[in-house]
Amino acid sequence: MEYRDAYDPIPLEDVHETHGPNDAGMMTHQFYAFNTIITLQAYADAAQCAPAFDAARGASRAFERRLSRTLPHSDISRLNAAAGKRVAVHDDTAELLRAAIGYCADSEGLFDVTVGSAVRLWNFHEGTVPERADVERALTHVDWRALRVSEAGEPGGSWAQLADPQAAVDVGGIAKGWIADRLSAVLAEHGLDSFVVNLGGNVMAHGQKPDGSPWRVGLQDPRDKGSIVGAVTVRDASAVTSGVYERCFERDGVFYHHILDPKTGFPVETDAAGATVVARRSIDAEGYSTTLLALGIERGLAFARERDAILGAYFVDRDGKVAGIA
Repeated sequence: MEYRDAYDPIPLEDVHETHGPNDAGMMTHQFYAFNTIITLQAYADAAQCAPAFDAARGASRAFERRLSRTLPHSDISRLNAAAGKRVAVHDDTAELLRAAIGYCADSEGLFDVTVGSAVRLWNFHEGTVPERADVERALTHVDWRALRVSEAGEPGGSWAQLADPQAAVDVGGIAKGWIADRLSAVLAEHGLDSFVVNLGGNVMAHGQKPDGSPWRVGLQDPRDKGSIVGAVTVRDASAVTSGVYERCFERDGVFYHHILDPKTGFPVETDAAGATVVARRSIDAEGYSTTLLALGIERGLAFARERDAILGAYFVDRDGKVAGIA
């Protein structure tokens, strides 16, 4: 089975900018990918940062072409359009999908990468609430166990398959964590040892600041997007937040947010406005953050205590109160 990368144009693909160094010696590089602004920051001179930043941006373009749900030739789009047939995918895609299945199983389905059939009924930009009958039909095709993926190194190349022809995979709830880990590895391979990768709030921090202090990641105040209610420190670790305030709207007095319950197809009911997970790997931080938010504060803290990969878990309720473990 042969895999070939396909080319699709990516919005703002050629737009990027670099600034610095600032007074503290930090270089900053920004570009648009994965429907968000990517920020890379490093304490190093411009000559060392330039090739590292270019390599990370190039890797991001490749990952987006394979993992996007909207680009028509991506691995994910071809998998969703295959009507149940096996599809050749890149080794990276297979690796991510295998990891996603693990988080689905560990969450007992609270996190489900096949919720795409229900997700696409919602439009959080326009405030569209789907008909309940449409959601119920979509839910018959939501089951992560329908996703099958080749084993690593399997003869014949990597592949993926949806046993349900009408199921749809959406890796938006885990891909940025996997990508942050990969971009961190790219920067480190180029000799950078003090840097941050920020994929629209998904933060991976490597090393420490020149003065020896750790990096700090703010906990957003759900009542004011411009304010924080606290901060967590990270060193050689990632902090990822899932929040009901990220994409939401109100209709007829009802609050709707983008984190859907795979069992109902509607926004999950939770007493947490945001859940932040700190882990060595960003994929763990992201893979568990949605589950913790869905579980709510008390059950989420209990879940976090039982997972060795979770170094810290912090919840913010709708009044801005913080509860957590470290």
